[in-house]
Parts: sequence; C-alpha cells; structure tokens
Amino acid sequence: MAKSSSSSNAYLLVPIALIAVLLSTAVIRGPSLVTPAGIGSAIIVAAPLILATYALMVLAVAGRGTVDLAVGPLLAFINVVVVKLSTAGYLASPIATFIVAIGLGMAYQLLFALIIIFVRVQPIIVALSGFLALTGINLVILPRPGGSAPEFMMSWGSGTSIFSPVLLIIVLATLGWYLFTATTFYSNLKMMGYDERAAWTSGVKTDIVRIGAHLIAGIYVALGALCYTALISSGDPTQGQNMTLTAVTALVLGGVALSGGRGGATGALMGAVSLWLIGYVLATFNFGAIQAFMTQMVYGVILVLSLLLTLLVPVISRYVSFISPWSAFLVLGLVVIGVMLHVATSGTYGGAEHHIVQGALADRYFLVPPARFGGNAGKFVSGTQWMALLAGLAAIAFVATARLINAEGGARSMGLFLYIVVAVLILALFAAAVIQPEFRLLGRGG
Repeated sequence: MAKSSSSSNAYLLVPIALIAVLLSTAVIRGPSLVTPAGIGSAIIVAAPLILATYALMVLAVAGRGTVDLAVGPLLAFINVVVVKLSTAGYLASPIATFIVAIGLGMAYQLLFALIIIFVRVQPIIVALSGFLALTGINLVILPRPGGSAPEFMMSWGSGTSIFSPVLLIIVLATLGWYLFTATTFYSNLKMMGYDERAAWTSGVKTDIVRIGAHLIAGIYVALGALCYTALISSGDPTQGQNMTLTAVTALVLGGVALSGGRGGATGALMGAVSLWLIGYVLATFNFGAIQAFMTQMVYGVILVLSLLLTLLVPVISRYVSFISPWSAFLVLGLVVIGVMLHVATSGTYGGAEHHIVQGALADRYFLVPPARFGGNAGKFVSGTQWMALLAGLAAIAFVATARLINAEGGARSMGLFLYIVVAVLILALFAAAVIQPEFRLLGRGG
C-alpha cells in the first residue's frame, strides 16, 4: 500500500528538487527575500499565478485534454469588471465584490462545460475561442490600464507583512482542495480523467462531474483575479495573454498530467512557485534590453527539461523506490532552511564592523544572535546553524534507515511515524536556537 502510494506520487520528485534548487539560488542571489517584507511581497506577487494554476489543475484532472487557455483573459475580465464597477461606485463591500467575482468566474466556466457536453466541441477549440473573445471584451470594457480597486483592497497589496488577506485566500483555497479530495466526487473526477468511458459504464454521471470541475475552476480563477486586483490596485486588460502562458508552464512543471487523472494542489503550487522563483532569480541579473527575452527562454528550457525528467521518473523510481517524494521534500527542505538561516544571520557574526540590534534580530528571525569573537569570528558558527546541521544530519540518517528497514522488512507502512519524528527534530532545532547560547565549531586558535 505504501509502496504503491509512493510510486503514484513519484512525479512530484521533479518539482520538489527544482523548487529546492531555485529557492536556494534565490535566497543567495537576493538575501532580501529572507525578510518579512520580502516574503510578504513574494506571496502577493505569486498569488494570482498560484490560483490560476489551481484552476487549470482541476480541469486537467477532468481529462479530455481540457486546458483552459482562456484562464488569463478570464482573470483579466474579472479584474476589469470589478475595477469598473468599483470606480463607478457600485462595489464597496467585500461581500459584494467576492460575489460578483466568483459569479463571473463560475458563469463562464459553466458555459464552457455546457458547450463541451451538449455541443460536443473539443475543449481546445472552446478554450481558444474564449481566449480570443475575452481578450477583445476586456479592451472594450477598459481600453487601457487604469481605474481603482475597491477601497478595502488597497492595503492588501502592500506586502509589508507575511500575514495578509491574500495569504489567507491561498491557504483556504489549498485546504479547500484537500477537503475536496476526501469526497466521492473527487474519486469520480479522477476516474473520469483516467478513462471517461469506463467511468460512465461504472455509473458515474460524467456530465455532472465535468460541470462541477468547471465550477470549481471558476472559483479559483475569481480568487486569482481578486488577488491580482489587490496587487496592482487597478485594472489591466492586457495581462491575460502572459498569465495563460505562465500558468500552463507552471501546470506542466508541477507534474500535472494534461491527459487527465493525475494532479493535485501540491504539484500545482510547486510549479507556480518555481515559475515565480525563476523570474526572481533572473531579475537579480542585469540583462538589459534582453531581460524579457532571457526570461521567456529560461521558462522554455526549464519546461522542456522538466518534461524530459518527468518521463524518466518511472524508470528512475524503480531503482530509488525506497525514497518517497515526501522524504525527499523533508530532507531538501532542511537543506534549504539551513541556507536561508545562513543568509539571514551571516551578517551578525562576520566581525566587529557589523552592528545589529539583538531585539530586532530575535523579533524578525526568532533567533539568538551569536557572540562575537573579534578577528576569529569567521571560524565560529551560530548556535542555530550548528543545531540545524545536527538536526539535518540526524533527519537524513533516520529517513534513510527507516526507508531501508521498511523496504527490507515488508512492513505495511512507517510513513506517519517517520514524518512525526522528522517534525519533532525540526521543532527541536528551533527550540535549541532559543535556549542555547552558541557552539564553537573550531577552536580559538589557528
């Protein structure tokens, strides 16, 4: 049971490894990312892409190659309608704004589903038609970027704090998907995605399931449009084309099968965050006039390489079957956390020329700044980094040992116990960072 579950999620190995490499590179290239303002800004900027990718993910799981290429123009359509109504004074309360946005998203997706079901047009044709139609309608509603977002949204896009309404929207949208996966409807959706004819002969009402999938996608697009409106505090009818390309790339990057039946919020989230990290890392380089060209080229190269690696995952998983995606996520997560802690605290023990307020550091990073040792400070590490190293090595050793015992002993499942122990090690790391002074890795001499 555990082995089959692990193999079914083997496609997540690629986005997990990619996001670990990109996040480490982004932190090293742009240390400002490891601050409350940096993380808050990242959440605000990445939120529309994450939610648009969620919408595509739901439709991709439904099968028939249903990739809504109009997701970008639809997001822009909801954006310009909300801004237009807000500027005219018709939208003032949050409840009314959410009702209008979600209603528009669900209405379009319902029309999309009905055309596929009853007119029997291929989904790609309907998607292309919607893309062209909405692109023109957006320019009719708002010929150029402008207008103002509802007043209650003005503070959402500031990005000065990690915790914001946009973060709450992402968390609720993700938790909503995982609650949805516990229902029979989700099982029918995956069955339909794998083989629609077999699902129909098994008694699944495929038309109802498809309509439900489109309605859920409409909700996600609407939430993405509201986050985008909060980000720019105005309307932009021209953003749709770029958003579609980026969301489809993130979908494939997250390991979601375009043929249907495979995918989830985890892969979609990792794909979207990876795309944002690629843009962030490239922004730290100065390519001048070819900056946009380099970004698009890197998107394409990474997409092709990810597709090739995804095809190789079934072959590779035969030889590394004892490594589950979640074990890889925990181990690589510890490595990335170590890199982030090093970047965040490196300026506090580099010598006497660095001055930092102890209270401010503790408030921002929940760390105790290490003592300074004059000229030999470079030979010492902080208590946090020393404990992070020990916890990381212990977690890696435990994961490898437990997975090998599980594989050799034929035990049914050790997954829950394994992850609980690793979680305890991570908590012990932060507890030790608070109560320990610091540890010396090298002697004072030499």
